[in-house]
Amino acid sequence: MSQESLQSKIKNILPILLGSAIYAFGLHYFVISNELMEGGITGIALLLNYIFHLPPSATTLVMNVPLFILGWKILGRSSLLYTIVGTLAVSFFLWVMEVSIHKGWIVPFRTETDYFLATAYAGFTLGIGLGIVFRYGGTTGGSDIIARIGNKLMGWSMGQVILAFDALVIGASFFFIPKEKILYTFVAVFITTKMIDIIIEGAYAARAFSIITDHADRVAETIHKELGRGATLLPVIGAYSKQSKHLVYCVISRNEMKRLKDLIQSIDPRAFIIIDEVHDVVGEGFKPE
Repeated sequence: MSQESLQSKIKNILPILLGSAIYAFGLHYFVISNELMEGGITGIALLLNYIFHLPPSATTLVMNVPLFILGWKILGRSSLLYTIVGTLAVSFFLWVMEVSIHKGWIVPFRTETDYFLATAYAGFTLGIGLGIVFRYGGTTGGSDIIARIGNKLMGWSMGQVILAFDALVIGASFFFIPKEKILYTFVAVFITTKMIDIIIEGAYAARAFSIITDHADRVAETIHKELGRGATLLPVIGAYSKQSKHLVYCVISRNEMKRLKDLIQSIDPRAFIIIDEVHDVVGEGFKPE
């Protein structure tokens, strides 16, 4: 392995470890302490903890080992590296939390009255942790490996496999956990999903303008002079009129939208404007890569 390749892997592994630590903290501090649920292999581990008092750090690892072996043979070594790192890290940090809670170093958040507060913070912390893990190419194993194997061998949609497996696990918990806590779990899952999207795609949402106008050169020049933004001219042909025009494409920050609209209207009141949300922008004028 080259020095550059090793440094690249380390740059990915360190955030995966951080995300795994945050995820393990949220799982113990908010979810397990209030007997909420999760989907996938983690959800099975939680059920085993609630019913038989088995530590999730051990059960998640034991259940993932055969999946590692199966995935290693079917998917290959390179595709599972960060998954193995993420899964082992989660098990390790779950063990750290178990020891810390047992010794009284950390007192988990328990409530008998305000489960929504616990649910909200559970979704927030789990989403941040998983979002960091996913952003750097890792996973926490379990249903992800099953989904990837199903996708490769059977052509199944990974999203549908994960959703079906999560629904199966959460559905089974209805026999062991009060219904209101299952309903709170769905709220936590929703918040977790939103936080994962924010971490992966970026909380900074820019806007992409596609402008069809008879004054494309002037609009592009004005964008550059007034906003300091670049613009691209793309040749287009009207399907009905068969006339050739230029489409002006540019990406701006959210707070520049109103100003750009006004500038376009002042140049060409009949301009056709399409505005798209952009979740992540890398390059000059935005965040560095």
